[in-house]
Amino acid sequence: MDGNCHNQTVQPQIPIAAITDEFSSDLETALSAMLEIGMTGAELRVLWGSNILDLSNDELERARDLVHERGLAVISIASPLLKCILPGAPETDTRFQHDIFASKHTFQDQPRLADRAFEIASRLGARIIRVFSYWRSLEPEKCFDGVVKALEDLARKAARENLIIGLENEHACNVATATETRRVLDAVTHPNLQVVWDPANCFVSGENPFPDGYRLLPPSRIVHVHAKDCHLGGDKPVWGPLGTRSIDWKGQMAALKADGYPGFVSLETHWPGPAGDKFEASRICGWNLRGLASL
Repeated sequence: MDGNCHNQTVQPQIPIAAITDEFSSDLETALSAMLEIGMTGAELRVLWGSNILDLSNDELERARDLVHERGLAVISIASPLLKCILPGAPETDTRFQHDIFASKHTFQDQPRLADRAFEIASRLGARIIRVFSYWRSLEPEKCFDGVVKALEDLARKAARENLIIGLENEHACNVATATETRRVLDAVTHPNLQVVWDPANCFVSGENPFPDGYRLLPPSRIVHVHAKDCHLGGDKPVWGPLGTRSIDWKGQMAALKADGYPGFVSLETHWPGPAGDKFEASRICGWNLRGLASL
């Protein structure tokens, strides 16, 4: 599956989407490529060089119009909420790259950022706000109570706005594996806290994502899924074309379908691409995602 054999007659059985800046920071460029692949959802993170939370209201309206004019839905605000150091946490685990995507904020910024994220989601008609669990410390279990408190607060606020807080398992943050994710879900039973399931992040964190990790999670609390693929080179991830590396994407997609998963699977390419061409990497991975979603 290399993206060169495009079967446009087979329709995805699970709706597919992408984080738009994986194609291009220019939204129109990204949306054109996504439409060609057959994606129907857009996840917004970095637009025109700025993080989604830093855009003006005029820029947000332009983004909304561009997405809706093409018949796509804004499905998620891929915010950087809780991608910061938790005060009082043990020393940060420096093995992991901290991807900040044109956003660098502190713990003190979080209430303001959360308010803005809720406002943006409402403006754009997005149901999900993606959040994290603070940068991973050398003793992540000592951050558990702080993570739970933050997520409970966000879930309560989201309920008032009819929004969903989607906790992504992120290898650079304190909730990285499915085991860690399940522990948080058991502690925060609020229905407005759900999971953005990322099998590749789980794999990089040392846990087999499918079937082992996935089966630890209640399917009813998975609201969104991110798709990327890698193998390990030593202890570092080596990203590649979706469906060609270490993640069992065929098995994962079949399980989502069998479990009645109602959400999107959204491309988060990560692979730098052939000759460093990230746009082409996302095109290849996008077509591979369409194929996987159509099986």
